[in-house]
This record gives sequence, structure tokens and C-alpha cells, in this order.
Amino acid sequence: MTQRIETAARGQVLAAALILAVVMFPFLWLVQLAFKPAAELFDDALLFTPTLEGFRSLLQGNFLKSFWNSLAVSTLSTALSLLIGVPAAYALTRWRFRGRNSVALWILVTRMAPPIAFTIPFFLAFRWLGLQDTIAGLALVYLTFNLAIVIWLMQTFFEAVPPALEEAAYIDGCGVWQAFWRITLPLSAPGLAATAVLCFIFSWNDFFYALILTRTQAMTAPVAIVNFLQYEGWEWTKIAAAGTLVMLPVVIFTVLVRRYLVRGLTAGGVKD
Repeated sequence: MTQRIETAARGQVLAAALILAVVMFPFLWLVQLAFKPAAELFDDALLFTPTLEGFRSLLQGNFLKSFWNSLAVSTLSTALSLLIGVPAAYALTRWRFRGRNSVALWILVTRMAPPIAFTIPFFLAFRWLGLQDTIAGLALVYLTFNLAIVIWLMQTFFEAVPPALEEAAYIDGCGVWQAFWRITLPLSAPGLAATAVLCFIFSWNDFFYALILTRTQAMTAPVAIVNFLQYEGWEWTKIAAAGTLVMLPVVIFTVLVRRYLVRGLTAGGVKD
């Protein structure tokens, strides 16, 4: 019996290692291309002398500005989405009013239309408001689709917090929002972390809206990478180096909140 358990455990570890290798292969391949000399870029040899040539060439251009634009837009849109969406999710969870389910449904409907359907309205409105090619304007666009994610995800986590805990806080003299900040929100921290990571990733990886609504001042990193695809040829070294840099903020952010992220993503997996 023990031998069977050990054999099954080894099989699971091997399967997990194979899946991890398949999933990580494109990322590892991209990283090794970023450090590979341009002359050896298409060689089959796995061993080579690493170089920072690709990263140095990025620093000499405008990519660094686009990188900081992406960081600013993603951070701002994530903060605004949480600031507005978390209280809204709490209100939809705890307060009973006519049409509550319809409101939640209509919030979800905003995520069903393809992005291209909103392109012309956004473009015309932003040109009239003077928000075209600005970080604030792009953050507002990302807010429109991140808000639905925040509200729907946080509703699930707020529903998992027993209302009895808030009622006990009321007895101790707390108001509604005091109970929310001191009791409900700390208990929902794993869900908050998971939601923040998803919002940041969606904003960081967006290419379509950033391509349409920006020109030079607010150009983001995904759009800047496309500029390396030129008629004279594709600058593969710069593309690989830029792709590696673009992955870093998401990886760092995820590592920082990994303890809460795992708990948040697995919350609700077991029912009482």
C-alpha cells in the first residue's frame, strides 16, 4: 500500500514537472533570446555567452518611457477600480434593495461586448475632452472593464464573511463603514489581492485600446514593442529584451502578494 502511494506521488510530481516545463518553455525561450548575441540569435546552440546588448539598445530609445507609462496606467486603473468597485461590491452583497440582482447582471453585461464596439465612442469622446494620448484617459478606459471584474469577484468574497461578525461590531459601537473597514475588508484580503493582480494584468497587457487612444506621450510598452517590427526587418533582440522587461512587473507584483493570492484563488473551493 505504501509503495503504491509513493509510486502515485512520483507520478504526480513527474506530471506536474512536465506541465510546468511546457508552460514555462515560451517564457524561458524569450528570456534566453534577450541575453543572446544578435549574431547567434537563430543558432541552434544552447550554450552561448550572455550579453546585455538588447537591454542597452532599449535604454537608448523611447521604450523606457513607454514602460513607465504602462506602469503608471496599470497602477492608476487598478487603484481606481478597487477604490470604486470594492465598496460597490459590498453594497450589492449586504444591502437589500429592489433590482439588486438586475444591477449586478448589468454590470456583468458591460464585459460581454467586444472592445472594438467601444472604440469609436471612446475615440470621439476623448478627443472632445482632451484626454486622447494621456495616461489619465487610458486609465479611465481600463477602469470601465476592470470595474466589473472587481465587483463580481469581491461579491463572492464578501458573501463568504459571516454577517454575524459585522453585527457583533455594530453592538460594540461600530457603524456600517467602520465594520466594513475593520472587519469585512481585512477578512477579504486574499480576494482583494487576487482581484488586484487580475486588474493589473488586464491593464498591463492591453494592446488594442492603447494602440487606438495613444500616440507618443502615453504610448504603453505593448504598443512600443510593435515599433520594433519594421519594414527593413524585425529587431528580434529588442523584441525579446522588451518582452522580458514587460513580464517583470507582473511577476514581482504576483510574488509580493502570493500568500494572499493563493488563498484568494482557492477560496470557495470547499463548501461547509
